[in-house]
Amino acid sequence: MTSKFALVFIFLLPGAAWAQAQKPNDAQIAHIAYSAGAIDVAAGQQALAKTTNPAVKEFAQEMVRDHQAVNEQALALVKKLHVTPQDNPTSQALEKSADNEKAALEKLNGPAFDRAYVENEVAFHKTVNGALETTLIPDAQNAELKALLQTGLKLFRSHQAHAEHLAATLK
Repeated sequence: MTSKFALVFIFLLPGAAWAQAQKPNDAQIAHIAYSAGAIDVAAGQQALAKTTNPAVKEFAQEMVRDHQAVNEQALALVKKLHVTPQDNPTSQALEKSADNEKAALEKLNGPAFDRAYVENEVAFHKTVNGALETTLIPDAQNAELKALLQTGLKLFRSHQAHAEHLAATLK
């Protein structure tokens, strides 16, 4: 099951289909990346509040910890560079889709919640990693921003693998 959230993300970020019909600037890239991280922190917090599955709880704790840490690094970088992250249609669409996904997950409990949460995490990380590889990293102009995104991509690939492994155990 592919989440609706991931589908919106897929259509918004690839190359020429990017929501603003132009390459994002560094301020927009910073906002998109930060928004994606904040979305995954919120999803992890929701899972921590709802799940009783120890493996799902451990995964959610990892998502909260790691995405908060990357977002803290991003905030420190934009402050150092005197850049204000710029809201944009992609960030707005991500946040709206995340709100819809959160509401859908809120209606689920037990194993149904666990499966839906983890499946969404698989889809989310696949699409975020793809966006980082094809749009955000290549379009980033600042070397420090690009380096932070590349470091994040390495971490998020491990998140994707963890989510895929966990999803296989929940079926």
